[in-house]
Amino acid sequence: MQSPAEIVPHSGGVIGLSWLMIALPLLGAAFLLLGGRRTNRWGHLVGVVMSLAAFAVAAVSFVELLGRAPEQRRLAVALYEFIPGVANLGLLIDPLSISFALLITGVGSLIHIYSIGYMSHDVDRRRFFAYLNLFVAAMLLLVLSDNYLGLFMGWEGVGLASYLLIGFWQFKPSAAVAAKKAFVVNRVGDFGLLIAMFMIWSTFGTFAFKDLAQTVPTAGASDTTMTAIGLLLLMGACGKSAQLPLQSWLLDAMEGPTPVSALIHAATMVTAGVYLVVRSGLFFEAAPTAQLVVTIVGVATLLAGAIIGCAKDDIKKGLAGSTMSQIGYMMLAAGIGPVGYAFAIAHLITHGFFKANMFLGAGSVMHGMNDEVDMRRYGGLFPVMKVTAITFIIGYLAIIGFPLLSGYFTKDGIIETAMHHNPVLGWLAVLGAGLTGFYMSRMVFMTFFGKRRWADDAHPHESPAVMTVPLIVLSIGSIFLGAFLVLDNRFMKFLVPAVGGPAPDEMPAFHPFSTPGLATLALVAAGAAFAWFRYGAAEVPQLAPRGSFLTTFARRDLYGDALNEALFMRPGQWLTRIAVFFDNRGVDGVVNGLAAGIGGTSGRLRRVQTGYVRSYALSILFGAAVVVGALLYVGNM
Repeated sequence: MQSPAEIVPHSGGVIGLSWLMIALPLLGAAFLLLGGRRTNRWGHLVGVVMSLAAFAVAAVSFVELLGRAPEQRRLAVALYEFIPGVANLGLLIDPLSISFALLITGVGSLIHIYSIGYMSHDVDRRRFFAYLNLFVAAMLLLVLSDNYLGLFMGWEGVGLASYLLIGFWQFKPSAAVAAKKAFVVNRVGDFGLLIAMFMIWSTFGTFAFKDLAQTVPTAGASDTTMTAIGLLLLMGACGKSAQLPLQSWLLDAMEGPTPVSALIHAATMVTAGVYLVVRSGLFFEAAPTAQLVVTIVGVATLLAGAIIGCAKDDIKKGLAGSTMSQIGYMMLAAGIGPVGYAFAIAHLITHGFFKANMFLGAGSVMHGMNDEVDMRRYGGLFPVMKVTAITFIIGYLAIIGFPLLSGYFTKDGIIETAMHHNPVLGWLAVLGAGLTGFYMSRMVFMTFFGKRRWADDAHPHESPAVMTVPLIVLSIGSIFLGAFLVLDNRFMKFLVPAVGGPAPDEMPAFHPFSTPGLATLALVAAGAAFAWFRYGAAEVPQLAPRGSFLTTFARRDLYGDALNEALFMRPGQWLTRIAVFFDNRGVDGVVNGLAAGIGGTSGRLRRVQTGYVRSYALSILFGAAVVVGALLYVGNM
């Protein structure tokens, strides 16, 4: 087993300018927000150019990194002293961070281009592109920072950008509520990450990845401390990546414009949790209990997301359940350790392509169907939207693991690795693949095939080239990228300097006819066949049947919202009412009572002040008599 390479200071070359990856989209966001309405006509072009420029910097940095020996591919780029004695603001350019940077800027730029057409009639298109740029900049800061403090700044920036974009159409109450829900649920995860950072600082005295790599193995921290840090980091990852039990925000986030859904699910927000777990592998490898919990959470979420996806008629929410499930596969692999890291990130990258492809394809369908999202009102769209249909079907084949497409190599790699690690987890992952075959086939059959169930005012048509060209590019990646990354362990070898892993002669070979692989293909085929029987060959009713208890269970997101309401919201409401009662009757009662007592006493004493001199003289005489009497009494004792 190889250890990660040492992080060395960078000197010279384009990598020294890698900060431009963050600065360019951040500058674009600032320019568009401060420029105001004067930039409305061409502001979207600025947003696209800034994202493409960041991609160019990432691509050149990647080429420069490839030109170095593997043991020299972890480069620290110092920027400035951020908090004296605590952390410097710097970047870490290594195989892990540059892989994310290419995905974020590459897929993100395609989503920017697509948005030109999708948002063409929106009066706030310029502001939308500003928020997209901000999202890209925040995610890049998250993955490129060389310490946890910079990572947390990007982490919170992603949360802010997601809030702004999910609630972009603020005139829709559902969008405003969804944005607030995403923001609040993510704060729960952020609290876990923040406490983990406090523990890291108090235990090891640093936030820097370079220093932690040297300190953690020799610090002698207790197993309890390492487990606590690992579980708290996982809590943060669950919030951002919508893993159980912090998944409730993800499906509601579909209220934002469709390009936002693609950006969140493919290139930015939900991938942040996987990045955090892999980057923090040092802690998880020292805490087997925390590692086991990561795999359990991953398997539970991949099954939960698949079950939810089986019952959704909203095309975007069906894809959201799919994302939840696929991120679960990545979490499962990340919890296995260095052998699983490469498959987790490889699947994350291929998923970025085919999931962006399908989300943007769903947006193209909505564009031609008057923003209708109910698949029961689609049907027969293939002949009138051929480019959208073909590219969407390619993404569909990739995600179900059709042989030789991207998902076949990356997801099957995760299943096989999980099977060697723990057969129970492996077979559960195989079951998840079968469910994926069903709900994704259901989506394709209900949308593009069968009887036309359109509304009378629907006039479906193909989207303009500015929307279909990104779909074509993404579909090409959905076909070929998986084989390129997995065969010959190309990506695993590339990633070893950043996260460690097996020696070259110990790396697993891809086995297309292994028992888990054949079982996966058989279950996927069975799921697709059942979907055809139910939704392809049979007539699909425009109104959803009531269904069984399990169907209702899935339609209501496994009662996740009801559980949160029972466990947290209602007790929180009662706690608030009790606090208000105590404040009103207790704290305010004491204060107001004291004030009333003083006021009443002063009101009575005020009557002594009559304003008459004779009254004052009589009072003085009375007082003097009392004093004299007291003196005489004392003197006679």
